[in-house]
Amino acid sequence: MESSFSFGVILAILAFLIIATNALVAVAVLLSIHKNDGVGLCFTLNLAVADTLIGVAISGLVADQFSSSAQTTQKTLCSLRMAFVTSSAAASVLTVMLIAFDRYLAIKQPLRYFQIMSGLVAGACIAGLWLLSYLVGFLPLGVSIFQQTTYQGPCTFFAVFHPRFVLTLSCAGFFPAMLLFVFFYCDMLKIASMHRQQIQKMEHAGALAGAYRPLRYASDFKAVRTVSVLIGSFTLSWSPFLVTSIVQVACQECYLYKVLEQYLWLLGVGNSLLNPLIYAYWQKEVRLQLYHMALGVKKGLTSLLRLLTTRNGGSERPRENSCHIITVSNSELDG
Repeated sequence: MESSFSFGVILAILAFLIIATNALVAVAVLLSIHKNDGVGLCFTLNLAVADTLIGVAISGLVADQFSSSAQTTQKTLCSLRMAFVTSSAAASVLTVMLIAFDRYLAIKQPLRYFQIMSGLVAGACIAGLWLLSYLVGFLPLGVSIFQQTTYQGPCTFFAVFHPRFVLTLSCAGFFPAMLLFVFFYCDMLKIASMHRQQIQKMEHAGALAGAYRPLRYASDFKAVRTVSVLIGSFTLSWSPFLVTSIVQVACQECYLYKVLEQYLWLLGVGNSLLNPLIYAYWQKEVRLQLYHMALGVKKGLTSLLRLLTTRNGGSERPRENSCHIITVSNSELDG
Protein backbone atom coordinates (compact mmCIF):
# COMPACT_ATOMS: atom_id res chain seq x y z
CA MET A 1 0.00 0.00 0.00
CA GLU A 2 2.85 2.40 0.82
CA SER A 3 4.53 1.53 -2.50
CA SER A 4 1.31 2.24 -4.40
CA PHE A 5 0.83 5.54 -2.54
CA SER A 6 4.39 6.73 -3.26
CA PHE A 7 4.04 5.70 -6.91
CA GLY A 8 0.80 7.69 -7.07
CA VAL A 9 2.52 10.78 -5.63
CA ILE A 10 5.34 10.52 -8.18
CA LEU A 11 2.79 10.01 -10.96
CA ALA A 12 0.79 13.05 -9.84
CA ILE A 13 3.87 15.31 -9.72
CA LEU A 14 5.06 14.04 -13.11
CA ALA A 15 1.62 14.59 -14.67
CA PHE A 16 1.45 18.16 -13.33
CA LEU A 17 4.94 19.04 -14.59
CA ILE A 18 4.28 17.52 -18.02
CA ILE A 19 1.00 19.41 -18.46
CA ALA A 20 2.38 22.73 -17.14
CA THR A 21 5.62 22.78 -19.16
CA ASN A 22 4.08 21.56 -22.41
CA ALA A 23 1.14 23.95 -22.14
CA LEU A 24 3.57 26.84 -21.63
CA VAL A 25 5.68 25.79 -24.63
CA ALA A 26 2.52 25.26 -26.72
CA VAL A 27 1.39 28.85 -26.03
CA ALA A 28 4.87 30.16 -26.89
CA VAL A 29 5.01 28.17 -30.15
CA LEU A 30 1.47 29.25 -31.08
CA LEU A 31 2.42 32.91 -30.64
CA SER A 32 5.59 32.34 -32.69
CA ILE A 33 3.56 30.75 -35.50
CA HIS A 34 1.21 33.75 -35.44
CA LYS A 35 4.20 36.10 -35.84
CA ASN A 36 6.45 34.14 -38.23
CA ASP A 37 4.05 31.72 -39.96
CA GLY A 38 6.61 28.89 -39.86
CA VAL A 39 5.64 25.40 -41.04
CA GLY A 40 8.34 23.69 -38.96
CA LEU A 41 6.94 25.23 -35.78
CA CYS A 42 3.63 23.46 -36.42
CA PHE A 43 5.40 20.15 -35.76
CA THR A 44 6.83 21.56 -32.54
CA LEU A 45 3.33 22.64 -31.51
CA ASN A 46 2.01 19.16 -32.30
CA LEU A 47 4.74 17.63 -30.10
CA ALA A 48 3.73 19.89 -27.20
CA VAL A 49 0.05 18.93 -27.66
CA ALA A 50 0.88 15.20 -27.76
CA ASP A 51 3.02 15.44 -24.62
CA THR A 52 0.30 17.45 -22.86
CA LEU A 53 -2.18 14.67 -23.64
CA ILE A 54 0.23 12.17 -22.10
CA GLY A 55 0.18 14.21 -18.89
CA VAL A 56 -3.63 14.32 -18.97
CA ALA A 57 -3.78 10.57 -19.61
CA ILE A 58 -1.51 9.56 -16.74
CA SER A 59 -3.29 11.98 -14.38
CA GLY A 60 -6.33 9.74 -14.74
CA LEU A 61 -4.29 6.87 -13.30
CA VAL A 62 -3.39 8.74 -10.12
CA ALA A 63 -6.74 8.06 -8.43
CA ASP A 64 -6.26 4.30 -8.95
CA GLN A 65 -2.99 4.38 -7.01
CA PHE A 66 -4.61 6.12 -4.03
CA SER A 67 -7.76 3.96 -3.96
CA SER A 68 -8.07 0.77 -1.94
CA SER A 69 -7.84 -2.69 -3.47
CA ALA A 70 -11.62 -3.12 -3.11
CA GLN A 71 -12.23 -0.15 -5.46
CA THR A 72 -10.18 -1.25 -8.47
CA THR A 73 -10.98 0.14 -11.91
CA GLN A 74 -12.89 -2.09 -14.30
CA LYS A 75 -10.85 -3.82 -16.97
CA THR A 76 -12.61 -2.08 -19.87
CA LEU A 77 -12.03 1.39 -18.41
CA CYS A 78 -8.42 0.54 -17.58
CA SER A 79 -7.85 -0.73 -21.13
CA LEU A 80 -9.26 2.52 -22.55
CA ARG A 81 -7.01 4.59 -20.29
CA MET A 82 -3.90 2.65 -21.28
CA ALA A 83 -4.88 2.82 -24.95
CA PHE A 84 -5.14 6.60 -24.62
CA VAL A 85 -1.71 6.76 -22.93
CA THR A 86 -0.20 4.57 -25.65
CA SER A 87 -1.81 6.65 -28.43
CA SER A 88 -0.48 9.90 -26.99
CA ALA A 89 3.00 8.40 -26.52
CA ALA A 90 2.95 7.09 -30.10
CA ALA A 91 1.93 10.55 -31.34
CA SER A 92 4.84 12.08 -29.42
CA VAL A 93 7.37 9.61 -30.85
CA LEU A 94 6.03 9.99 -34.40
CA THR A 95 6.16 13.77 -34.09
CA VAL A 96 9.82 13.58 -33.04
CA MET A 97 10.41 11.51 -36.20
CA LEU A 98 8.53 14.12 -38.24
CA ILE A 99 10.61 16.95 -36.76
CA ALA A 100 13.81 15.04 -37.57
CA PHE A 101 12.61 14.52 -41.15
CA ASP A 102 11.67 18.20 -41.43
CA ARG A 103 15.16 19.28 -40.33
CA TYR A 104 16.70 16.72 -42.69
CA LEU A 105 14.62 17.98 -45.61
CA ALA A 106 15.54 21.61 -44.86
CA ILE A 107 19.25 20.73 -45.10
CA LYS A 108 18.98 18.22 -47.96
CA GLN A 109 16.75 20.34 -50.20
CA PRO A 110 17.11 23.96 -49.01
CA LEU A 111 15.89 25.53 -52.27
CA ARG A 112 12.84 23.28 -52.65
CA TYR A 113 11.99 22.96 -48.96
CA PHE A 114 9.13 25.46 -48.92
CA GLN A 115 7.70 23.98 -52.11
CA ILE A 116 7.73 20.47 -50.68
CA MET A 117 6.78 21.22 -47.06
CA SER A 118 3.79 23.50 -47.63
CA GLY A 119 1.05 24.15 -45.10
CA LEU A 120 -1.22 21.57 -46.76
CA VAL A 121 1.49 18.88 -46.66
CA ALA A 122 2.29 19.66 -43.01
CA GLY A 123 -1.40 19.43 -42.08
CA ALA A 124 -1.77 16.11 -43.92
CA CYS A 125 1.31 14.74 -42.13
CA ILE A 126 -0.05 15.75 -38.72
CA ALA A 127 -3.51 14.32 -39.47
CA GLY A 128 -2.04 11.01 -40.68
CA LEU A 129 0.23 10.93 -37.65
CA TRP A 130 -2.68 11.13 -35.20
CA LEU A 131 -4.69 8.55 -37.14
CA LEU A 132 -1.78 6.10 -37.04
CA SER A 133 -1.18 6.84 -33.34
CA TYR A 134 -4.74 5.97 -32.33
CA LEU A 135 -4.70 2.85 -34.51
CA VAL A 136 -1.56 1.70 -32.68
CA GLY A 137 -2.82 2.68 -29.22
CA PHE A 138 -6.20 0.97 -29.53
CA LEU A 139 -4.83 -2.10 -31.35
CA PRO A 140 -4.81 -4.35 -28.23
CA LEU A 141 -8.53 -3.76 -27.72
CA GLY A 142 -9.24 -5.51 -31.02
CA VAL A 143 -6.50 -8.17 -30.95
CA SER A 144 -6.94 -10.75 -28.19
CA ILE A 145 -3.32 -11.96 -28.14
CA PHE A 146 -2.23 -8.50 -26.98
CA GLN A 147 -4.56 -8.62 -23.94
CA GLN A 148 -4.00 -10.18 -20.54
CA THR A 149 -6.33 -13.09 -19.82
CA THR A 150 -6.81 -12.12 -16.16
CA TYR A 151 -7.18 -8.72 -14.49
CA GLN A 152 -6.79 -8.13 -10.78
CA GLY A 153 -5.93 -4.41 -10.56
CA PRO A 154 -4.77 -1.84 -9.85
CA CYS A 155 -4.89 -0.30 -13.32
CA THR A 156 -1.40 -0.56 -14.84
CA PHE A 157 -0.06 -1.08 -18.35
CA PHE A 158 0.74 -4.79 -18.02
CA ALA A 159 -2.40 -5.44 -15.99
CA VAL A 160 -4.39 -5.23 -19.25
CA PHE A 161 -1.79 -5.42 -22.07
CA HIS A 162 0.45 -8.43 -22.70
CA PRO A 163 4.21 -7.88 -23.22
CA ARG A 164 3.72 -9.27 -26.75
CA PHE A 165 2.18 -5.91 -27.63
CA VAL A 166 5.36 -4.09 -26.58
CA LEU A 167 7.45 -6.65 -28.49
CA THR A 168 5.43 -5.93 -31.65
CA LEU A 169 5.77 -2.18 -31.14
CA SER A 170 9.51 -2.53 -30.66
CA CYS A 171 10.09 -4.62 -33.77
CA ALA A 172 7.66 -2.74 -36.01
CA GLY A 173 8.16 0.78 -34.66
CA PHE A 174 10.95 1.52 -32.20
CA PHE A 175 13.96 -0.16 -33.83
CA PRO A 176 13.06 0.98 -37.40
CA ALA A 177 12.59 4.49 -36.01
CA MET A 178 16.02 4.34 -34.39
CA LEU A 179 17.62 3.27 -37.69
CA LEU A 180 15.82 6.12 -39.43
CA PHE A 181 17.03 8.57 -36.79
CA VAL A 182 20.61 7.40 -37.23
CA PHE A 183 20.33 7.74 -41.02
CA PHE A 184 18.95 11.30 -40.74
CA TYR A 185 21.64 12.29 -38.26
CA CYS A 186 24.55 10.83 -40.25
CA ASP A 187 23.37 12.31 -43.54
CA MET A 188 22.75 15.74 -41.96
CA LEU A 189 26.19 15.64 -40.36
CA LYS A 190 27.73 14.71 -43.71
CA ILE A 191 25.99 17.61 -45.49
CA ALA A 192 26.93 20.07 -42.76
CA SER A 193 30.56 18.90 -42.92
CA MET A 194 30.58 19.35 -46.70
CA HIS A 195 29.30 22.91 -46.30
CA ARG A 196 32.01 23.56 -43.74
CA GLN A 197 34.72 22.31 -46.09
CA GLN A 198 33.38 24.45 -48.93
CA ILE A 199 33.40 27.54 -46.71
CA GLN A 200 36.95 26.80 -45.56
CA LYS A 201 38.09 26.48 -49.19
CA MET A 202 36.45 29.78 -50.08
CA GLU A 203 38.03 31.47 -47.07
CA HIS A 204 41.39 30.01 -48.05
CA ALA A 205 41.04 31.41 -51.55
CA GLY A 206 40.34 34.85 -50.13
CA ALA A 207 36.73 35.06 -51.30
CA LEU A 208 35.46 35.51 -47.77
CA ALA A 209 38.45 37.22 -46.23
CA GLY A 210 37.38 39.44 -43.35
CA ALA A 211 33.72 38.50 -43.73
CA TYR A 212 31.45 36.74 -41.29
CA ARG A 213 30.80 33.06 -41.66
CA PRO A 214 27.50 32.49 -43.55
CA LEU A 215 24.40 31.79 -41.55
CA ARG A 216 23.81 28.66 -43.61
CA TYR A 217 26.70 26.89 -41.91
CA ALA A 218 25.43 27.84 -38.45
CA SER A 219 21.84 26.81 -39.20
CA ASP A 220 22.98 23.40 -40.49
CA PHE A 221 24.80 22.57 -37.28
CA LYS A 222 21.91 23.90 -35.17
CA ALA A 223 19.58 21.49 -36.97
CA VAL A 224 22.03 18.61 -36.44
CA ARG A 225 22.35 19.53 -32.77
CA THR A 226 18.57 19.66 -32.26
CA VAL A 227 18.05 16.27 -33.93
CA SER A 228 20.90 14.70 -31.93
CA VAL A 229 19.45 15.93 -28.62
CA LEU A 230 15.99 14.63 -29.56
CA ILE A 231 17.41 11.26 -30.58
CA GLY A 232 19.41 11.00 -27.36
CA SER A 233 16.52 11.86 -25.05
CA PHE A 234 14.14 9.57 -26.94
CA THR A 235 16.59 6.64 -26.84
CA LEU A 236 17.55 7.03 -23.18
CA SER A 237 13.91 7.39 -22.11
CA TRP A 238 12.20 4.53 -23.95
CA SER A 239 14.83 1.90 -24.76
CA PRO A 240 15.12 0.51 -21.16
CA PHE A 241 11.36 -0.08 -21.01
CA LEU A 242 11.15 -1.67 -24.46
CA VAL A 243 14.24 -3.87 -24.05
CA THR A 244 13.14 -5.10 -20.62
CA SER A 245 9.67 -5.87 -22.04
CA ILE A 246 11.31 -8.02 -24.70
CA VAL A 247 13.24 -9.83 -21.97
CA GLN A 248 9.94 -10.42 -20.13
CA VAL A 249 8.45 -12.02 -23.26
CA ALA A 250 11.50 -14.25 -23.77
CA CYS A 251 11.75 -15.22 -20.10
CA GLN A 252 8.34 -16.23 -18.81
CA GLU A 253 9.77 -17.22 -15.41
CA CYS A 254 11.18 -13.71 -14.89
CA TYR A 255 8.75 -11.43 -13.09
CA LEU A 256 9.85 -7.97 -14.20
CA TYR A 257 6.44 -6.27 -14.17
CA LYS A 258 7.12 -4.21 -11.04
CA VAL A 259 10.38 -2.85 -12.47
CA LEU A 260 8.71 -2.17 -15.80
CA GLU A 261 5.62 -0.41 -14.44
CA GLN A 262 7.03 1.55 -11.51
CA TYR A 263 10.43 2.57 -12.87
CA LEU A 264 11.06 2.06 -16.57
CA TRP A 265 7.57 3.10 -17.72
CA LEU A 266 7.91 6.32 -15.73
CA LEU A 267 11.29 6.91 -17.39
CA GLY A 268 9.68 6.60 -20.81
CA VAL A 269 6.79 8.89 -19.91
CA GLY A 270 9.36 11.34 -18.53
CA ASN A 271 10.47 11.95 -22.13
CA SER A 272 7.35 14.11 -22.45
CA LEU A 273 8.84 16.38 -19.80
CA LEU A 274 12.24 16.50 -21.51
CA ASN A 275 10.86 17.52 -24.93
CA PRO A 276 9.54 20.98 -23.91
CA LEU A 277 12.71 21.64 -21.90
CA ILE A 278 14.81 20.80 -24.96
CA TYR A 279 12.87 23.21 -27.16
CA ALA A 280 12.75 25.90 -24.50
CA TYR A 281 16.55 25.81 -24.35
CA TRP A 282 17.74 24.88 -27.86
CA GLN A 283 15.21 26.50 -30.22
CA LYS A 284 15.73 30.24 -30.55
CA GLU A 285 12.15 31.15 -31.54
CA VAL A 286 10.64 29.34 -28.56
CA ARG A 287 13.26 30.72 -26.18
CA LEU A 288 12.68 34.32 -27.29
CA GLN A 289 8.91 33.94 -27.12
CA LEU A 290 9.12 32.54 -23.59
CA TYR A 291 11.33 35.50 -22.65
CA HIS A 292 8.77 37.97 -24.04
CA MET A 293 5.98 36.13 -22.21
CA ALA A 294 7.93 36.36 -18.96
CA LEU A 295 8.47 40.10 -19.53
CA GLY A 296 4.75 40.52 -20.19
CA VAL A 297 3.84 38.71 -16.98
CA LYS A 298 6.37 40.80 -15.05
CA LYS A 299 4.94 44.05 -16.46
CA GLY A 300 1.41 42.90 -15.69
CA LEU A 301 2.27 42.05 -12.09
CA THR A 302 4.11 45.35 -11.67
CA SER A 303 1.14 47.31 -13.00
CA LEU A 304 -1.22 45.39 -10.73
CA LEU A 305 0.93 46.10 -7.66
CA ARG A 306 1.11 49.79 -8.56
CA LEU A 307 -2.64 49.93 -8.99
CA LEU A 308 -3.23 48.26 -5.61
CA THR A 309 -0.71 50.58 -3.94
CA THR A 310 -2.36 53.64 -5.48
CA ARG A 311 -5.80 52.54 -4.35
CA ASN A 312 -4.63 51.87 -0.80
CA GLY A 313 -2.85 55.23 -0.65
CA GLY A 314 -5.88 57.06 -2.02
CA SER A 315 -8.21 55.52 0.55
CA GLU A 316 -5.93 56.42 3.47
CA ARG A 317 -5.35 60.11 2.61
CA PRO A 318 -8.93 61.35 3.18
CA ARG A 319 -8.96 59.57 6.51
CA GLU A 320 -5.83 61.46 7.61
CA ASN A 321 -7.26 64.81 6.50
CA SER A 322 -10.51 64.22 8.37
CA CYS A 323 -8.63 63.41 11.55
CA HIS A 324 -6.60 66.58 11.20
CA ILE A 325 -9.74 68.70 10.82
CA ILE A 326 -11.30 67.13 13.88
CA THR A 327 -8.16 67.89 15.95
CA VAL A 328 -8.17 71.57 14.96
CA SER A 329 -11.84 71.99 15.73
CA ASN A 330 -11.39 70.49 19.21
CA SER A 331 -8.57 72.91 20.07
CA GLU A 332 -10.68 75.82 18.99
CA LEU A 333 -13.54 74.65 21.18
CA ASP A 334 -11.19 74.38 24.19
CA GLY A 335 -9.92 77.90 23.56
